Amino acid sequence: MSTLKTISDLELAGRSVLMRLDLNVPIRDGKITSDARINAALPTIRHALEAGAKVAVCSHMGRPKGERRMEFSLEPVAQRLSEILKVDVALADDCIGDGVKAMAAAQRDGDLMVLENLRFHKGETKNDPEFSKSLAAPFDVFINDAFGACHREHASIVGAVPHVSDAAAGFLLEREVKALGRLMDCVERPFVAVVGGAKVSDKLGIIRTLLDKVQSICIGGAMAYTFLKAQGHSVGTSRVEEDQLDVAKKILAAAKTRGVDFLLPSDHVVAAQFSESASAEETKGVDIADGMMGLDIGPQSRQRYCDVVSGAASFLWNGPMGVFEWERFGEGTFAIARTAAKCAGYTVVGGGDSVAAIEAAGVAAEVNHVSTGGGASLELLQTGDLPGLRVLRS
Repeated sequence: MSTLKTISDLELAGRSVLMRLDLNVPIRDGKITSDARINAALPTIRHALEAGAKVAVCSHMGRPKGERRMEFSLEPVAQRLSEILKVDVALADDCIGDGVKAMAAAQRDGDLMVLENLRFHKGETKNDPEFSKSLAAPFDVFINDAFGACHREHASIVGAVPHVSDAAAGFLLEREVKALGRLMDCVERPFVAVVGGAKVSDKLGIIRTLLDKVQSICIGGAMAYTFLKAQGHSVGTSRVEEDQLDVAKKILAAAKTRGVDFLLPSDHVVAAQFSESASAEETKGVDIADGMMGLDIGPQSRQRYCDVVSGAASFLWNGPMGVFEWERFGEGTFAIARTAAKCAGYTVVGGGDSVAAIEAAGVAAEVNHVSTGGGASLELLQTGDLPGLRVLRS
């Protein structure tokens, strides 16, 4: 695989740069509620501006489905960038067209503007050739620093690249590839993974990949009940994917064949309803009574999982152990977060819910790498590459 060209490899002074970022920030009542994605992009933006580039940043926001819906405007992002960087940041009224061309032509070295939401056009998600060409037209250089979107073959990720003189990865993208690459290539043992979430079907690819790499894998979240039912256990009214039971049996058999310690919950925190206010009870063992549903791993399971994680030389966490947003059913997830923070091995956390949990636990700074892209990180670990990376190497 050829080396990924990065922004550090390019001469940017005086050049017009289109920078694809992930600025899909949470907004409530017109106000940004978290600067995390903006802050993640700042090193790349600052580098380009200080190098004397004329920079236009582009991003998607929400799902306007190809319509110009102003509740998904990037105006709050442009305002916040201006505040943080203490520079004037112009907002274009579109991401393509004569207006954008005129604004780009008028930029001076070190100027910054924000293009309007890419997804106001259907051509973005369809990777339409004409839209791709129009998006790239005013610019000489393309920089991709939107790791969380690199698994998508969209116009701003892959389609625009052939229409510029130079293309490279930004610092965030470079850091993600290096951090996740360490888990794919030079894995220190024991390699332990904790995989959670709602559906086995969503995590099939990563579980199968991990079976060839890990020594231990701990399963949590609703997906655990599909595996437990496949083993013949009673799971009450817990969520089960009936159409995945045979798949679950095959995964369990494959883990046994490979000598992988495949850990499933041996006790649970259960409730009679799927409700934040439902009374929480702990089971005495692995089986769940009729009329009850598992909403978190129990104390024995927490201890088993944390003991395994504590001894990891390499550790990957993707997906919560229960409904961690609700206090009564969050202890399994937060126990994993705290243990990951104390683990002496190389620790990587990926996936939206896992990242939210480790941030809520206040220990995000204590793991080696917190990935900004759940889907992208899983696909990179599974396949070893992403559409947004391949196009930068071509």
